[in-house]
Amino acid sequence: MKSYRNIIVEKKNKLAYLIINLPEQRNALSKETLDEMRNALEWLKEDDETHCVIFTGQGDTSFAAGADIKQLENRRPMDVFSVGSMQDVYDYIEAYDKPTIAMVNGFALGGGCELAMACDIRIASATAKFGLPELNLGVIPGAGGTQRLARLIGKGKAIELILTGKIITAEEAERIGLISEYVSQDRLQEAVEETANCIITKGPLAVKLAKMVIHTGFDTDMKAGLLIEKLAQAALYSTEDKMEGTRAFLEKRTPEFISK
Repeated sequence: MKSYRNIIVEKKNKLAYLIINLPEQRNALSKETLDEMRNALEWLKEDDETHCVIFTGQGDTSFAAGADIKQLENRRPMDVFSVGSMQDVYDYIEAYDKPTIAMVNGFALGGGCELAMACDIRIASATAKFGLPELNLGVIPGAGGTQRLARLIGKGKAIELILTGKIITAEEAERIGLISEYVSQDRLQEAVEETANCIITKGPLAVKLAKMVIHTGFDTDMKAGLLIEKLAQAALYSTEDKMEGTRAFLEKRTPEFISK
């Protein structure tokens, strides 16, 4: 098991928890933390025992409070184009081969909210809070916030939340479609693991291609999206997993997928 300074990676059965371990800093996202997250994800990508990655923050106060403001103060124009930027890392998470879940256990503000949005699914505690207050600092949500929020909840509501910097509750986040559900703090891990364990019973190649088709097709017209869907389905028709899945269904047994 790899060890890091700012994050913890814990494996549980087929799940891997990537925990931001800076509770005294409200799990702020420094450049060093982002680098460690990227390194851990690259390692977990090749780990056959890991089928789903769950992001969360240490403690019960903050999921991730956003960028390290001291580092933000020193940012220069060309820094936004540097390899390993926050947007760069979140793009990697969105396109990750394995399913990802944000287990939002507290404040998810700025870069923390953007991290949650880069994950496939977001499940929060009832006490969680969400917001993109970057305009208070004279900048915009620059790690995908302006684009992912609008795609998740609609352009009008996204403009309102970004321009006002409003912090919303988990209840409102669920109502507008920012998160899938919220549960009590003591049930959060259980709810996340129920969802994760449901996903990992599916064909892993189908999970990977479903993510790819949805993301790619969403940014194209319907005709192009349907063509992408057909091509992905054609690829899956040729796999051993498709044969195993259909045979298992007909034989009334649990399939044993091998990612081939």
